[in-house]
Amino acid sequence: MTDNARIPRPALLLGLAGLIPFLWSAATHLSPALSAWAGQALSPMFLGAYVGLTWGTVVLCFLSGALWGFATRAEGRDASFAYTLSVIPALWSFVMVSDASDTSAIFLAAGFAGLLLLDATFTAWGLAPRWWFRLRVMLTVVVLACIAIPLQA
Repeated sequence: MTDNARIPRPALLLGLAGLIPFLWSAATHLSPALSAWAGQALSPMFLGAYVGLTWGTVVLCFLSGALWGFATRAEGRDASFAYTLSVIPALWSFVMVSDASDTSAIFLAAGFAGLLLLDATFTAWGLAPRWWFRLRVMLTVVVLACIAIPLQA
């Protein structure tokens, strides 16, 4: 694999670190004992599905910004289209993820699935680095699995 196709170590490590709140969300949902123990020191905002929904909203907005940055590489009408596409994940999370309901979790999961399509598009257009899509697939699989866990109840 050429150097420009290899996922940079800081991007990989920070991306993996960004999974921690999703994994914590799933763990505290699956383990009432863990949730009760953690609830002694943490606000309910940092437990169960709520933390996953909150963090997921933040991440969708952050990744909208990443796509915006990639859009700066486009020109003319392509740039206008890329900028427009880049704001969709942030707008989606703002409008569709409104509470801690199963419906919001489903919409958040749909937002991450849609974002993955945008990641593929920006990569195919040569706007994102060659390694971007591989990183995003790996992270999105874990995110979607974690979001789905509270929906299994």
